[in-house]
Amino acid sequence: MLAEIITIGDEILIGQVVDTNSAYISKELNKLGIQVYQITSIQDERTHILQALRDAQQRVDLVLVTGGLGPTKDDITKQTFCEFFKDELVEDKEVLDHVYFLFSKYFDKEPLPSNLLQAMVPSTATVLTNEHGTAPGMWFEKDNVVFVSMPGVPYEMKHLLQKEVFPRVIKRFNTPFIYHRTLLTYGLGESAIADRIAQWEDQLPKEIRLAYLPSLGRVRLRLSSKGNNERTLKEAVEDKMKELHALLDDIAVGYEDATSIEQRIGALLKQKEHTLSVAESCTGGAIAESITTHAGASSYFIGGVIPYDTQKKVSVLGIDAKLIEEHTVVSGPVAEAMAIQSNRLFKSDYAIATTGIAGPTKGDGKDEVGTVFIAIAGPNGVISEKFSFGRARERVIAKATNKALEMLLKEILKN
Repeated sequence: MLAEIITIGDEILIGQVVDTNSAYISKELNKLGIQVYQITSIQDERTHILQALRDAQQRVDLVLVTGGLGPTKDDITKQTFCEFFKDELVEDKEVLDHVYFLFSKYFDKEPLPSNLLQAMVPSTATVLTNEHGTAPGMWFEKDNVVFVSMPGVPYEMKHLLQKEVFPRVIKRFNTPFIYHRTLLTYGLGESAIADRIAQWEDQLPKEIRLAYLPSLGRVRLRLSSKGNNERTLKEAVEDKMKELHALLDDIAVGYEDATSIEQRIGALLKQKEHTLSVAESCTGGAIAESITTHAGASSYFIGGVIPYDTQKKVSVLGIDAKLIEEHTVVSGPVAEAMAIQSNRLFKSDYAIATTGIAGPTKGDGKDEVGTVFIAIAGPNGVISEKFSFGRARERVIAKATNKALEMLLKEILKN
């Protein structure tokens, strides 16, 4: 079974908004055994929408459309759907009541006439209730092809997919079962991992596929299989995943959708009743952000400081100015002093410190752009390492963040 995703909106085409909807929909469709044949982004323009719908109808069984359902004049998706299906707009009382309800509950005022137009829907559409917004989803069928129109607002679209669209898709189509299991690894490159597991990979059954998904110091290894017997499928993939995990036990962090390195660090810190702080210079708070993204981080993450300016390392963190003068601000001794002082300042058990040159210029440092020193201070003392992460600023920050978490995890596991 094939599906196509169509995203509507000039904001996507000019790069003003990143199309996260397609990535989410594709991932969820894959879980249902539905292959995405094509993803198309188009203007909110009548002829463009009509052509995209006609083309998709010739290629796939399911067309999922997001965007173009707002209350303003530039949102013309409903009218264009009417033209495509030779239909007309009619007022849906349930949608109208829902619009009044939302405005009464959240805005304490009457909706504008433009808001009430959200209740106008094509007469042949099956209306899908959007509990989180005024624009309803719509389900159409034409010549054995299903068309679904949803708002472009991500959280509204996700709710509609899970509660309204997918249950109907499962009933409407006979889809195979697809099972994925993804192992997260840190600290070893894709080619090194491939070399280590080459013999095991050669012996994989043909119905199980292995994919390498590298990303800035992290490599995800995904095992996939497809078939009609869910139980047999899961057992086969899980058995092979246990073998793979055993082969990579020293670099394995956990399983995607179940854990991440940040979550594993958090679980270990809570288990040991230890706390963490950060002193980030070149990473500018990226490490703290990656940690606090996860719920429950307040039970082990105390806080951090971003002494971006050299003098703030002295006045805020209390680093000895002579140390900086002797070794330069981008150095192992300064990184170690930052980590130690972070523990003292926040009274934490572990601290991460970073100092480096993210670029594009060298700033106060004398080393090349991409040079980063990372230090970890913990119950067993302090360690630091020097890295060269290249010249692209965003990659330097991302690589430094990932490496710092990897180093912290190793130190925690030592205790």
